[in-house]
Amino acid sequence: MDMTLLYRGPLASCDYDCPYCPFAKRRDTGAQLRADRAALERFATWAAHQSDDHLSLLFTPWGEGLVRSWYRRTLTELSHLPHIRRVAIQTNLSCRTDWLAHADPDTLALWCTYHPGQTPYDRFLSKCRDLGERGIRFSVGVVGLPAHLDHARRLRADLPDHVYLWINAAEGHTYQDAEADQWTDLDPLFPYSRHPHASAGLPCRTGESVISVDGEGTVRRCHFVPAPLGNLYDDSYRAALAPRACPLATCDCHIGYVHLETLPLYDVFAGGVLERIPATGADRPGLSLRATPSPTAPPGPSR
Repeated sequence: MDMTLLYRGPLASCDYDCPYCPFAKRRDTGAQLRADRAALERFATWAAHQSDDHLSLLFTPWGEGLVRSWYRRTLTELSHLPHIRRVAIQTNLSCRTDWLAHADPDTLALWCTYHPGQTPYDRFLSKCRDLGERGIRFSVGVVGLPAHLDHARRLRADLPDHVYLWINAAEGHTYQDAEADQWTDLDPLFPYSRHPHASAGLPCRTGESVISVDGEGTVRRCHFVPAPLGNLYDDSYRAALAPRACPLATCDCHIGYVHLETLPLYDVFAGGVLERIPATGADRPGLSLRATPSPTAPPGPSR
């Protein structure tokens, strides 16, 4: 069986305090960090023993995982297992990068976000270049706030052409067409992020070949639908895996709507769905991907 798992443990601490992030700087206690480490190690042990399945794993912590040694070690170890097709994590790239020398670059990938004002630009760019020299697959993105536009333009100019620069629509920000066009010039796939996608009743891969797992092992179809399907560690979730329509009115986060079967994003990101890397180098202006996607929810506040 081919399965994609989105893992989110109890880690909530981040070394950044971005004002636009609802999960800005938090501090986990020592006990909370130990609980997160134990939960991650339990999940990694489970994944390591699923050799009858082909697994793709995306770690989506509320906080920053790679500043913690147990995340770096877990990704490294999982990257060498033959039944793990991809292991990726969302990161602000504030950690050191020398640990990647021990990982398998054919399996491990990074979804990196640049946060202007939280780290020196040259430091972030230097780490991106180091990833490239190490042969690590990675994408880079920026939250599409007006104050970030010049930073994003600079980043696009300085990154190699083959590195995809994605733009996330900012939570609660409404984009007029002229402003949206500026972001689309940098990321031809920005129209997919601009508005929430109408999803109620539409087929979605989540709950069948894609699942969300928390630190207790509770399995849900995705991070955004709270109803549990069972537990990972007693195998009770397997009986609940089945094609199912989305129960929510809209889906406005990439890690959710990328799995909608009504969108072409599995083709757009073929081979790079988890790390958000298009198969066609979609960061280059002029591609046919610029067409406004459908279906979408009525225009309104978007993320």
